[in-house]
Amino acid sequence: MTQTTSRPQRIGAGPARPPQNLVDAIVAAALAEDAPWGDITCQALIDPDLRTTAAVTAREPGVLCGTPAIEAALRLTDPRIEVTFPRADGDRFDAGDVLAEISGPAAGILTAERTALNITQRLSGIATMTRDFVDAAGTTRARIVDTRKTTPGLRVLERWAVRCGGGSNHRSSLSDAVMVKDNHLALLAVDGPAALTDALLAVRSRLPHTVHVEVEVDRLDQIEPVLAAGVDTIMLDNFSLDDLAEGVRRVGGRALVEASGNVRLDTVAAIAATGVDIISAGALTHSVRSLDLGLDFVPPSAPAGRA
Repeated sequence: MTQTTSRPQRIGAGPARPPQNLVDAIVAAALAEDAPWGDITCQALIDPDLRTTAAVTAREPGVLCGTPAIEAALRLTDPRIEVTFPRADGDRFDAGDVLAEISGPAAGILTAERTALNITQRLSGIATMTRDFVDAAGTTRARIVDTRKTTPGLRVLERWAVRCGGGSNHRSSLSDAVMVKDNHLALLAVDGPAALTDALLAVRSRLPHTVHVEVEVDRLDQIEPVLAAGVDTIMLDNFSLDDLAEGVRRVGGRALVEASGNVRLDTVAAIAATGVDIISAGALTHSVRSLDLGLDFVPPSAPAGRA
C-alpha cells in the first residue's frame, strides 16, 4: 500500500508520471539483475517473518524524483511492504529530510534497497541539475530541454526526471519527429543551398501535416535556405553568443529557435539571454551525478518521521 502525505515546495503543477507498467518493467529488470537467484544473504540470515520499519533519507539537498520506482521495487519484492511518501516527485528537499517511510518484512526491504536507491538517486540527480539550469535561465523565454543522450533502457524515467526539475522534453525517439542533423545535411546539401531547400520541401510533401520538422544548422548562411522550406524549428548548433542573437534576428519568428552545443550551467544564462526559444542540454542526462540518499532501519524508539 502506498500513500503520499504533505507536498511542500512543489515545482509547478507537478509533472505527469510515466505509466506504471513501464516503471514496473524497468524496476523488475533491475531487481532480476541484482538478485537473479534470490538474495542469498537474506535467505540465510533473516527470518522471512521478521518485520521492521525503515526510512529513505536525504544526505544532501536536491529535487526529488523516483517515488514510483521505490514503491515498485518494494512491491515487486514483497507485496506486504507498505510505503508512504512525505515528499512528492518535483519537491525540493534538504539534507536530513525523510523521503519515504517503509514498514514490512525486513528481508524484502533489504533485497529491494539497492535497486530502489540506485534509480531514485539517479533520477533525483537529473531533476536537481535540471532545476539548476532552469533557475539559471531565469525569466527569459528559453525552455530547458533534454536530448536523446539518455541511459539505454531508462529514457522514460530520465525524461520524467527532467520534467520533475522544471524542464521540458525534446523528441522521445527517432519515431516522433523529423530532425535533420549535420550528417543528413552533408548528404542533402552537396549541390548548394537551393538543393537543400528543395530536399526539405520534398520531405514536407511526404509527411503528414502533424509531424514536426526540425533542422540543425552550424552556420548563419544556412538559415535562410532552411527557413524557405517551412520548417518548424531551426537548431543553431555550437553558435557563438553573437551569432545566436543574429540567428534569432534572422529567423524573425518564422520558426522556433533552439540553441545546442556548449550548454553548461555556467553558459546557459548567457545563451538564454540571446532570445532563443529552446536550449537543449545533453548534460542533463549524460553527465549527471546521482544524489546521496540512504535507507536506514528506524529504531522503535525513534520519533515518527525521522531516521
